Amino acid sequence: MKKLWLLLTFTVVLVLGACGGNGGDSGGSGESEGSGDSGETSDRVAELQDNGTVNVGFANEPPYAYENSETGELEGANIEIARAVFEEMGVENVEGSLTDWGELIPGVQAGQYDVITAGMAIQPDRCENAIFSEPEMQYGEGLVVPAGNPADVHSYADIADNSDLTVALMEGTTQFEFLENEGVDPEQFSSVADIPAQLSAVQSGNADVTAATDATLRAAVESLDSEEVQMVEDFEQPDIEGIPSYGAAAFNPDDEALRDAYNEALETLKEDGTIDEILDNSEGFTADANRVETGSVTTAELCEG
Repeated sequence: MKKLWLLLTFTVVLVLGACGGNGGDSGGSGESEGSGDSGETSDRVAELQDNGTVNVGFANEPPYAYENSETGELEGANIEIARAVFEEMGVENVEGSLTDWGELIPGVQAGQYDVITAGMAIQPDRCENAIFSEPEMQYGEGLVVPAGNPADVHSYADIADNSDLTVALMEGTTQFEFLENEGVDPEQFSSVADIPAQLSAVQSGNADVTAATDATLRAAVESLDSEEVQMVEDFEQPDIEGIPSYGAAAFNPDDEALRDAYNEALETLKEDGTIDEILDNSEGFTADANRVETGSVTTAELCEG
């Protein structure tokens, strides 16, 4: 019977992953309004408090959430925010489950972890399959090109204007939609597994440019420490819906009460300056550039599009 249950669970995970689209980059009704009943809140949060540990899903994307290759410790702005928020909720220990970006939402749907802590942008399609906290941070886009920028790329529109250019993108990310909205032909896309693979594609000449959030690319380029690639410092941010992006924690759609408790603790830490301090002390971020004031934009609004 146990084997049958496991088989059925695995089948559900596969179906949910297939329905997510774009490698699981879809996602539940992420609006923050509405909550579970008080008993649900008490039970779910109490469960984590009793265990003393919360399991977070992440995708090894510096500077948001990643595992330090030397120490094995979880690091990054979103990891630190999660630690602070769950500590405020009475949960002291944060453990990580590393997975590919495209498997984050299917994983939290399947109960493989309690929450996604990866700086994931709140978007309407993702809000169909996961529920988001209120925004933790905001961020813009960035480009990396070969040293000297031989193709003279300064915007997504420049890529659209040159059909010979190939763009390496991490599977399941918002950049596919952003570039396509700016006129880039999907035939120009090259899908890779992670950020190091994106930089490697440009470095090796397998791609002419790669795109991701600015903080992600800056941290990756700094870590690579290569003279063969560079940031596009005068990149023109596209004027399209979804930019800037607003990153947040994401939960199983059945965990509204847990999400609501998270939001309450997050608001407390925004108001007392803790979130600003975390951003200022995290690589690639500053409070001035990346904070989201309470109520300035809501998850409900972002999920509606």
